Amino acid sequence: MPLLLSGREFRQDLERAGALAFYAPLEGGAETRLLRRLRAAGYRAQITSARGLGDPEAYLLQLHGVRPPHLGHQSVGRGAAVGEVQRVMPQLGALLDGDAPVVLWILEGQVLSNAELASLVALTRREPRLRLVVEMGGARALRWRPLEELVAA
Repeated sequence: MPLLLSGREFRQDLERAGALAFYAPLEGGAETRLLRRLRAAGYRAQITSARGLGDPEAYLLQLHGVRPPHLGHQSVGRGAAVGEVQRVMPQLGALLDGDAPVVLWILEGQVLSNAELASLVALTRREPRLRLVVEMGGARALRWRPLEELVAA
């Protein structure tokens, strides 16, 4: 991997595809450099994990309900055994204010199903300012490909 990574080709591929499947060497470093290059190009960025994502569209763009974790023996009163639903703001709500492009970097994307990956691709089509980078695992060299190709395969 070169010492200086300009990120121009990565940014052009991201703008063209809307969502990229990303494979990076396990020692790390390249991801943060590319994210820093995207921020310097005017993108607003957010990093999140794919674990616990649930319904991607609701989690990222809509006000949704979340139940607290079950901590063992609890009263079964008003909240029942699973607890009361708490309303949570969408994760990308504040980032989508204004007209700057937004990139969402999703870690551990290999746990997502094909249906969830397809809904993420569809989400980038509906929201033209949103770009997604989904880390799909490690590789010997830094590489990426359109997420749509991965879903279709």
